[in-house]
Amino acid sequence: MLTTINRFLQYMHDERNAAALTLKSYGEDLKSLAEYFGEQRDPAELTPSELRGYVAALHEAGYAKTSVARRLASLRSFFRYAQREGLVKTNPAKPLRNPRPDRKLPHFLSTTEIGQLLSAPPTAEPLGLRDRAILETMYSAGLRVSETVGMNDGDIDAAQGVVRIRGKGRKERFGHLGSHALRALGRWQKARVLHPKVSPGAGAPVFTNKFGRRLTTRSVARMLEKYLKLTGLDLRTTPHTLRHSFATHLLDNGADIRSVQELLGHKSLVTTQIYTHISTASLRAAYEKAHPRAHRAPA
Repeated sequence: MLTTINRFLQYMHDERNAAALTLKSYGEDLKSLAEYFGEQRDPAELTPSELRGYVAALHEAGYAKTSVARRLASLRSFFRYAQREGLVKTNPAKPLRNPRPDRKLPHFLSTTEIGQLLSAPPTAEPLGLRDRAILETMYSAGLRVSETVGMNDGDIDAAQGVVRIRGKGRKERFGHLGSHALRALGRWQKARVLHPKVSPGAGAPVFTNKFGRRLTTRSVARMLEKYLKLTGLDLRTTPHTLRHSFATHLLDNGADIRSVQELLGHKSLVTTQIYTHISTASLRAAYEKAHPRAHRAPA
């Protein structure tokens, strides 16, 4: 096997002009393969079942899923080369599937932190009113930043407390606006009409820049970063964090997951289920309240 591996590495160097780090990675990955099966083992004898056993051994040894996926990529490249050179009849690595990456829990802000952020924009000036309205609206309705900047005046029904949202794939849904968001929007709209370059109307953008043009998603991100630094909140926070926080707080306070799914505009419930993480303290409190033998026994 080592002979074939060395030929492959030489091919990657000479024919594919692979970078030094790429060659190093291939070499390490394939050396691991040779050590597992034996340096004298003929690659043509290896089967998909045996390679699955090798992958299982990597998992058992504690390798990260990303490392396993990288090794699988190396195996596929190696066996494609060997098949093209006539050294193996089939590619035994082809049927193997990469491990599913772990889904990271989304970063979200606590209700206290949300309060700090939403109260940060100064409301004594028009742009501060605009920024407050943006943040309140995103958190109130769980909007994506693109959905927020895409809002038009005609999308808002203040009497019903809803906003029509154009989401991914041109799908429309209605978002709910709480009293804080409605008040912030009303104050911003009153200030905005004083701008000489703004022409109110059903198709006019709700959120505009100082030139009267529709705000961009990048502008919202920069605006948020400014208030994060001002309040000292976690700088990992992005506009999407407000959407994560919206979903998390609804579920933490007893909202039905299918209702949250609809509010977020998720096509699949699986996408929404990532928000069912609850703080350990909340989970413990719920357990101690509900379980008949959860309370500490007397000494």
